[in-house]
Amino acid sequence: MRIPAGRQEWLSSPWWRGAAAVALGALPALAFPAPSLWWFAYVALVPWMLLIRSAPTGRRAALDGWLGATGFMIAVHHWLVPSLHVFIVVLAALLALLWLPWGWLVRSMLGGEPSARRATAALAVVPSGWLMAELVRSWQGLGGPWGLLGSSQWEVAPALRLASVGGVWLVSLLVVAVNTGVVVLVSVRRARTPVVAAVAACAVGVGAVWAWAPRPEPSGRVRVAVVQPGVVDGAGAPERRFALGEALTRDLAGRDVDLVVWGESSVSADLTERPDLAARLAALSRAVGAEVLVNVDARRSDRPGIFKSSVLIGPEGVTGQHYDKMRLVPFGEYVPARSVLGWATSVGKAAGEDRRRGTSPVVMTLSGSGAADGLRVGPLVCFESAFPDMSRELARSGAQVLVTQSATSTFQNSWAPEQHASLAALRAAENGRPVAHATLTGVSAVFGPDGERAGSPLGTDRSASAVYDVPLARGTTAYAGLGDWAVHGALAVLVLLCAAEGVRALRRPAAPRPPAPPARTVRESAARPGR
Repeated sequence: MRIPAGRQEWLSSPWWRGAAAVALGALPALAFPAPSLWWFAYVALVPWMLLIRSAPTGRRAALDGWLGATGFMIAVHHWLVPSLHVFIVVLAALLALLWLPWGWLVRSMLGGEPSARRATAALAVVPSGWLMAELVRSWQGLGGPWGLLGSSQWEVAPALRLASVGGVWLVSLLVVAVNTGVVVLVSVRRARTPVVAAVAACAVGVGAVWAWAPRPEPSGRVRVAVVQPGVVDGAGAPERRFALGEALTRDLAGRDVDLVVWGESSVSADLTERPDLAARLAALSRAVGAEVLVNVDARRSDRPGIFKSSVLIGPEGVTGQHYDKMRLVPFGEYVPARSVLGWATSVGKAAGEDRRRGTSPVVMTLSGSGAADGLRVGPLVCFESAFPDMSRELARSGAQVLVTQSATSTFQNSWAPEQHASLAALRAAENGRPVAHATLTGVSAVFGPDGERAGSPLGTDRSASAVYDVPLARGTTAYAGLGDWAVHGALAVLVLLCAAEGVRALRRPAAPRPPAPPARTVRESAARPGR
């Protein structure tokens, strides 16, 4: 596809080209909640990739990849602006450095007039390069895996089935592969036939997964209640929030509930130091006839520092089963390299004191009656639900229900609450285990073992408690058993590419050397050659 002369002149300006890269890179954010234009994810990268493909040099292509990724990082995390202010631009630009190699890779595979073989190979290579960037930035120290491209498909049943086989990573690979195929169809005429065949093969593969991948086997049901007090601000907010959660929980009496879940930071005092609060929670457990899982955000009496802990309360009080949050939110709950970046606390709403980390995951066992007797529950706190490996480890450790306790009140009127709730659908589908996502202020939601909704969510405008009839499942999904094989496959593709390029470079004939100047004799001089 030829670019019109006027557009070529416009793209030749580094400033206009850079601005275009930032804007085009931001487009995929529209596929995530709240817009939830899931179908847009399959073409959202196309304009950005066409821009990169037209780069005059590999260095410029890498720069376009970096600028576009900066736009994407800002767009998908824009709700952090009130907390981080201008610092979000710095963080986005640093994370976007991971897409420098991807930009170069897009031009290397699709720039100019690539052969049909090379353009077809791009369907595997380009998605693999993208996945490596997603994988590295998913490290907790770099902010975690929020906004993975595959997560945009949380409400698409075939994509959820695909996640049960290869996790969100396999879904990301598929989304980028389709975008790459569209780029080839638009710009590389000679490769259209093989690329159409390859895209058709992907469609057949997804259909095969839908038909033959192991499905969760039903194994009964439990009734899980979620308590969402809503926004409580002003003086005495922690005490008033606790009292409101208490009242909403009492409303559950007589509704045959097996487990009651409160949101993150629902209790603001160490229950050992406040036996009165522990007694009130135990009274709630007796009144409802079910154990209550609360989340304590407080300075501990038995260990130094502030912890966020999921604590199980029974009719007799604290059961002794608790989980300390392991992966903390950078800047929100701790400041990385505080001695260097501590100034962030004066720019935005970064944590004034670092929270302490837990050391290991925990699977809790309920001691209720009926379906809840012996039920094994795996708790996660806040954005830990974004990490596929944490849910997978809990499922492999025997958890029958995964529970996420969250609080997004700081970002109440943004896309964040819906984005966060959507992650529970992916975790449920990946592991074949239901997930209850309970928040203080919404969105609270429950998903069955196939990732489909189990009942209506509680939006950010609700102050309520809700009971969900949750299907249980036994057996394991392919992803729970095999793990991140899609990531290893993508890495293998890139290794093979490097090996092929190395062999190709060795086989390339060396450039001829320029002829050497004639040698001079002893009698010869510049003025009288040959003498």
